[in-house]
Amino acid sequence: MVSVAEAVSIIHSHHFKPHAEEVEITKCIDRVLDEEILADRDFPPFDRVAMDGIAIQFASFESGCAEFKVEGIAAAGQPQSALAEQTSCIEVMTGSSLPLNTDTVVRYEDVAIENGHAVIKSSKLVKGQNIHAQASDARQSDTLLTPGTVLSPIEVALIATIGKPRVKVKSLPSFAIISTGDELVDIHETPHKHQIRRSNSYTLQAALQALNCKSTLHHLPDNKEKLSQELHKILDAHDVIILSGGVSKGKFDYVPEVLEQLGVEKHFHKVKQKPGKPFWFGSTQDKTVFALPGNPVSTTVCFYKYIRQWIWQSLGVNADVDVATLGVDFNFPAPLTYFLEVQVKNEGGRLIAYPKQGGGSGDFANLKEVNAFMELPEEVTSFKKGETYPIYLLR
Repeated sequence: MVSVAEAVSIIHSHHFKPHAEEVEITKCIDRVLDEEILADRDFPPFDRVAMDGIAIQFASFESGCAEFKVEGIAAAGQPQSALAEQTSCIEVMTGSSLPLNTDTVVRYEDVAIENGHAVIKSSKLVKGQNIHAQASDARQSDTLLTPGTVLSPIEVALIATIGKPRVKVKSLPSFAIISTGDELVDIHETPHKHQIRRSNSYTLQAALQALNCKSTLHHLPDNKEKLSQELHKILDAHDVIILSGGVSKGKFDYVPEVLEQLGVEKHFHKVKQKPGKPFWFGSTQDKTVFALPGNPVSTTVCFYKYIRQWIWQSLGVNADVDVATLGVDFNFPAPLTYFLEVQVKNEGGRLIAYPKQGGGSGDFANLKEVNAFMELPEEVTSFKKGETYPIYLLR
């Protein structure tokens, strides 16, 4: 049995190796960039008017001129105009190109316009005010985004600005999610009294969808021969296998034995943690297998603690772990790392975690009451209000 820290270290020594693939800009949210994004021209590409008002030569105002004849109007999207007379002005709209022979914009709030003349009411002007200067944000060929950036709507705006309808991102592995057990039926079926519906598969699939990962769903019976035949096919067709159930010490828990028979090297089986102790992890040269305990809370803990972090780090993203402060004292005497179900609240800018223990690793209904797991270290048995520990947010 390995510690949680050892399990993390082993898992992260077996990352998948993504390649670059192109996707539509409309489908790149939360993907990891795999190319350098360069400015195709200056940002902004011209001296841009930043306020509705009038454009003047500051030297005229500085020399005492406060009334300016209006020569015309410059709207956004029109070619650049030019001021003909130094003591005149041009009305300008936000987003328009600053007219030639002008260097200052006076907002409408500081101007009175009547009979084709603009009178400046303010005595406090600054040369160059209300102008977004050309190339003040970025120059042509400047690097805007680097590989490894997780793309949010803000990055999408930059990519769109340089005219890229498609963008290179790091590929994601193909996942197969496998539930095992004769007691399970699918969600559209009516279970007998001795059966339950398969929920873990849909939990895992939804969690992967949140990371843009696609997966196929499978169910295998507690039959060693059938398990071996079907697992062989599924391994051939997918990069990553996530199994739920069949990894403990029961007489029908064939998963570890079958995986090793199929050439999957076991890296560990059992982790000093609760819930999720029977967790099994292994790999081949190009496949990765996470075999999780079948109890729903155990499955959920293992995904958020291990698999989600493994995906991000395989993509080169260092996904920071949040921390929260215990809101009450808590005791856990077993020499195991404990993933405590908690409700985390923001209280005055601090994340405070309140335990919401359910009925054990099978009580997935209790998860509706919590929004995180708090990781409590195995070397401590008494945890005090005010102490800070890592949390893994579910929502």
